[in-house]
Amino acid sequence: MFIPIWVYFVAAGILLSAYMAIRAGREERQVENESIELEGRVYMERIEKEREVKKSSQQSIG
Repeated sequence: MFIPIWVYFVAAGILLSAYMAIRAGREERQVENESIELEGRVYMERIEKEREVKKSSQQSIG
């Protein structure tokens, strides 16, 4: 039984495409997680600054 050479190329293309899709998905998730972490840090810093401002204003009143 003879299998044409183009069938091997198609199979290799499918495997390569699957590998590239998985790799791109992982990279995208990693970038997304880093972005979420950065936004979270900025948010927490803002909350801490507001707490300090409230604390200092309460101390100056009392």
